[in-house]
Amino acid sequence: MTAASNEQTKLLATAINNVAVSFVVIGFVTPVVAVSFGGPAGVIQRVENVVFAFAWLCTGFVLHWTVRQILRGIKP
Repeated sequence: MTAASNEQTKLLATAINNVAVSFVVIGFVTPVVAVSFGGPAGVIQRVENVVFAFAWLCTGFVLHWTVRQILRGIKP
């Protein structure tokens, strides 16, 4: 790979990783923070919402893991 290809790969990986962080924040961190600040307790108590938050969390981790695998392919 050329230096330009490596930089393009790193830029794409950064963008995908930012999406992964957004998934974790939107789907998992936000409901937990809302409940801790006195938001509706039903947000966490309903099974559907817990499953939904877990799905967002897992999606974020899968995206992050995928980016790590892509970056392992970069050669100096």
